[in-house]
Amino acid sequence: MKAVGVVVEYNPFHNGHLYHLRESVKKSNADIVIAVMSGYFLQRGEPALVSKWERTKMALQGGVDLVVELPYAFATQKAETFANGAVSILDALHCSYLCFGSETGDIAPFLHTNEFLQKESEQYEEYIKHFMQTGVNYPTALSLAYQKISNRKDTLDLSQPNNILGFHYVKAISKLNSNMIPLTIKRYKAGYHDKDFASTSIASATSIRNSLFDQNADISSYVPNDTYTILEKYKEQYGVFHQWENYFSFLKYSLLTMKEEELKSIYEVEEGLENRVLKLIIDSHCFQDFMEQLKTKRYTWTRLQRLCMHILTRTSKQEMNLINQHETSPYIRLLGMSERGQEYLRSIKKNLKLPIISKVSGFHHPLFEIDLRAAATYFMIFPEPLRSRLLKTEYTTPPIRMSY
Repeated sequence: MKAVGVVVEYNPFHNGHLYHLRESVKKSNADIVIAVMSGYFLQRGEPALVSKWERTKMALQGGVDLVVELPYAFATQKAETFANGAVSILDALHCSYLCFGSETGDIAPFLHTNEFLQKESEQYEEYIKHFMQTGVNYPTALSLAYQKISNRKDTLDLSQPNNILGFHYVKAISKLNSNMIPLTIKRYKAGYHDKDFASTSIASATSIRNSLFDQNADISSYVPNDTYTILEKYKEQYGVFHQWENYFSFLKYSLLTMKEEELKSIYEVEEGLENRVLKLIIDSHCFQDFMEQLKTKRYTWTRLQRLCMHILTRTSKQEMNLINQHETSPYIRLLGMSERGQEYLRSIKKNLKLPIISKVSGFHHPLFEIDLRAAATYFMIFPEPLRSRLLKTEYTTPPIRMSY
């Protein structure tokens, strides 16, 4: 059986994702689809709209055969680290292909760019440092450095968000010496950052979330029926779609009761940011207000949201150093599978390159401890006894099985 891998957040699963899945299968001619999915907190430094279990159901109902979790330590990082973790898991699961969406839609520029930057890596790194010293943020420095050294027509536009992620997937495959073949599909209609609906059937996850937070908006045209039902049921059952404002009081409490030295030990708190954070939190009344004051030219909104998330989950630099040393995931957390996915897993089980976790009890790893802390943090917004019941699901929920 041949497997095609996809790297996803499904926040939530929508028609664009469904299109991507179908095109991935068509392009790879694969027998099954494996999704590496972020858990409770996401790459842009935000809580997921609904829990990972609900999003796993969306994925399985949309046609994914195996859903595994990208650990918090990779899921909440810059593009390169995010890609390293995801690709290492797909490689460990013996995927034949990795298929990602991009603004370019052609794999050749990704391959050319990766090869080019490997040859010019020293000069590239020098230009990145140079542009960082001018005060621009890291993603901008990467793009400017690349523009400075590249004058070839067959290289990639690295100012586009999906192109950036795709480039790092290709780079990670190369670094791992993986046999996986990268494929790409052009993003269809909606842009990654679109805040409003751009068509009658395809919309970005950002615009769908914005509409969900607006009580009167209708998203039914933009998501599969199964997704719509899951979202409706979650809101009815728990009364909320998760967003940063739900967590602001916990963030403020953490900062007001945290000593400066402790804050300096938190991952991504650098260059005196602790002083700015502690000063601004006192008079901030909501997360939006806090972020608008905190934002500078040097730090992107996303980078600062991730910093806040690491404060909330008490994730330290020392803990995160583990992935800086190895750059690959040390385990695979199984979230759900179809009958085909179960059959595939059975066929590769003896040759798995990483331990696979289907039961939480008995497994110990420092990075897995962060995953468990993230789960606890995610459910803290609920009143008791609901909070304790939901906390328990992280330990008691078995992988979801879907029959077609």
